Amino acid sequence: MSNNNTFKEYFPSTTLWLIALWSLLVFVPLFSRNFIQIDETRYVSVAWEMWQRGEWLVPHLNGEIYHHKPPLLFWLIKLGWLLFGVNEWWPRLISGLFSLACLGLTAHLAQQLWPQFPKVAQLAPFILLSCLIWSIFTSATMFDVLLTFWVLLGLIGLVRVWQWGPETSGMKILGSWGLFSLAIAGGILTKGPVIFLHLLPVALLARNWQNIPIKSSWYLAILGSSLTGAILALSWAIPAGLAGGEEYRQAIFWGQTAHRMVDSFAHQHPIWWYLPLLLLAGYPWTMWGPSLYNWKNLTHHYTEPSVRFILAWLLPVLLGFSLISGKQLHYLLPIFPAFTLLITYLTVRNSQPMTQPRWQEIAGITTVTLSLGSLFLGISLWTMPWHLPTWISALSPWIGSSLILIGLGISVVYRYCAHLSTRIILVSTVAIGTSLIIPLGLLKAAGPAYDLSEISWKIKELQEKGEVIAHLGDYHGQYQFLGRLQPLPVIDEYQMCTWLLKHPDSYLIFYFPRHESVWHSWVSDNQYYRSHYVGILPAQMLSVVCLKSML
Repeated sequence: MSNNNTFKEYFPSTTLWLIALWSLLVFVPLFSRNFIQIDETRYVSVAWEMWQRGEWLVPHLNGEIYHHKPPLLFWLIKLGWLLFGVNEWWPRLISGLFSLACLGLTAHLAQQLWPQFPKVAQLAPFILLSCLIWSIFTSATMFDVLLTFWVLLGLIGLVRVWQWGPETSGMKILGSWGLFSLAIAGGILTKGPVIFLHLLPVALLARNWQNIPIKSSWYLAILGSSLTGAILALSWAIPAGLAGGEEYRQAIFWGQTAHRMVDSFAHQHPIWWYLPLLLLAGYPWTMWGPSLYNWKNLTHHYTEPSVRFILAWLLPVLLGFSLISGKQLHYLLPIFPAFTLLITYLTVRNSQPMTQPRWQEIAGITTVTLSLGSLFLGISLWTMPWHLPTWISALSPWIGSSLILIGLGISVVYRYCAHLSTRIILVSTVAIGTSLIIPLGLLKAAGPAYDLSEISWKIKELQEKGEVIAHLGDYHGQYQFLGRLQPLPVIDEYQMCTWLLKHPDSYLIFYFPRHESVWHSWVSDNQYYRSHYVGILPAQMLSVVCLKSML
């Protein structure tokens, strides 16, 4: 039987298994956790204010113009609310749907690059989905999975132009460059001009990965497509800049990119910061024996145009983000399809059919799983020092026990998997199970310290009664959507006394250390939040303190 027939025979069943694993990553968190502070609650609160205002052009957060992110995610949330009504499940489903689309685009790109190895297209989505970083962000209400979708779409357009010969009709070539333009526009509207860092290097380095001479028309097409995509994005940015004012224009046309790249005050890390964390983000495949072995064979395949294409996609982005001042691991999410495609191709290319796996292939993954299981089991059974978060003591022994069973199980089952496909699917399944067990176990224990729904509705009740309520300290919108609130006045400690004396019957959202128990008798509604407490404090309680300080 030919490779292609084998692919057709196995692909329907593996597709169903892939969708089942994806469903677990999307729907288990959907029904077991709320929005996580602070990013998820912030972004859904921006969409909530768009909804309240009937606004599409200029995002707002707590009544102030929000210039930190473009509007596509907020548009998608609002569009879903128009169709299904305001709810919490739709914003959390968007990344999952785009994750599924990315799996399909990754398989399609693999078919374009290696049509003679159909198993790459079959298995690459499993490896991508089970990478630790991808498993986590598949259910996150954030921008990076959406951005990955546009990156993949733009690269598919590039590969189409590359592979179609001179006899191809002009409309097909134009349509492929149209995909590139659409990807540029979608990427800008998702996360700003960072899309150029993901797409332009691989396009401009075509001389290094194409096996045909590069004509000047290629670079003219890159310029024209990039400008077209930018113009499409400007159809929102220009009206939004005019409506939002000078400060907003400066932010969306300059502050979101150059300032963050050169002089970011948030998330500053050294130039090497990403390298060790990539081992964690790519787990379990960074510890899987065949992938470690095949990285050594990369130099033997460097002459292949498809491999050079992947490297032209992967390395400039990694270098670029390493040089940028502000660093977050999820910034690299759009290059993980490149990482997984390369791993899959090298593994399929160098695999031997029907070989008995060696125990060393799975030793690293087994060791990590058993070690984590032992750690969590020990934490749940022994008393922890007082200075650790209090929710640590609520960790259930089932977390550690489940991980130990998984580690022992995979070490036994893996030895009987003769097919490469079966091994990869087994490792993917175990990795996804692990990536669900640990976060869900942690969230179940820590949930009360991170779920602000109850206190958000207490704030809502006060607002509906016409009470004045303000937030003390920096506010990131964490209560806004959860309580379906109106904007809250925000004051700092220097403004507090003036505010309280002007509003003696008001309330204050107040944070205090967990060891200062005196506040518990003063605060009407409070809960443990992260490493401290948050509560709603009547102004009269602090007005006396303010008066004494002024005398």
